[in-house]
Amino acid sequence: MSKYSIKKVVFAKKYFFFIIGLTVIFWALAFPFIRIGLEELSPINLTIMRLFVACIVFLIFLITLPNKFSKLKKKDIIPIFLLGFLGIIVYHLGLNYGEQYISPSTASLIIATIPIFIVILATIFLKEKITSTIILGVIISSIGVVIISTVGRPTTILEIRYIFGAVAVLIGALVGAGYTIVGKKLLIRYSPLSLTVYAFLFGSLGLIPFISNSLFEQVTALSITGWSIVIFLGVCPTVIGYLLWYVALEIKTASELGVYLYFVPVLATIFSYVLLQENITWLFILGGALVILGLYIVNKNVNKKGIKSK
Repeated sequence: MSKYSIKKVVFAKKYFFFIIGLTVIFWALAFPFIRIGLEELSPINLTIMRLFVACIVFLIFLITLPNKFSKLKKKDIIPIFLLGFLGIIVYHLGLNYGEQYISPSTASLIIATIPIFIVILATIFLKEKITSTIILGVIISSIGVVIISTVGRPTTILEIRYIFGAVAVLIGALVGAGYTIVGKKLLIRYSPLSLTVYAFLFGSLGLIPFISNSLFEQVTALSITGWSIVIFLGVCPTVIGYLLWYVALEIKTASELGVYLYFVPVLATIFSYVLLQENITWLFILGGALVILGLYIVNKNVNKKGIKSK
């Protein structure tokens, strides 16, 4: 490992909680902002515009900072395209489409299964050792997420109006977990910046067939609020969020890192309360406490014993 790589790892370890904390905050903010954005754009068009903004930023990085990127290998073009298309494009399309037909609480609960999928996939494909303490932490956090998503809000309706909506979000959760697992393997050959940029640029090509006249009609009619939502979603939870996620993935195992995603529904509800005037109950506070307890158990175990690959 080069001196530069060692410095990067040391920096990432020192500021790990800031890195993962900012990522979780941006991803949590995406939920209420997506809800607002869907008032002016269809799910497909919102996905296209969000990733269009992200790709512009990534292209600027690629052009102005070419020396910061790992050399792209021909054998990795297809895997990176699939990583970007499935783990990024399909995830956002599934989430945006599903939120049209199922309640926000149901969508939040389904997306919260990503860490569970990560643990399962990491055990199968990355041969990561999953300790009983990690399992306990995941279970406790899962209970907290269930409480928050089902009875943590006074107006919660855990009713699936259209089964296709639920299936779409579940597919999004599964490919979201796969993004972390496949990305973990590719990080052996690519830096976090390189892999994120390549995955977005190649994966976004899969959106070309979805471009229609409605995109141009809706974009030309976008309000200032609509444009603000699109730019925020494209830059903060997408560009910054995904970059920081891979930086954190360089120093933590996929299973350990995945459990931090349980903070997302907790913060998403708080942000929804502020932005959309959704109420918070004592059951939400209880659920949030369980989420934090589960994360504490996992992190404490890692700090004492570490998580080692088989």
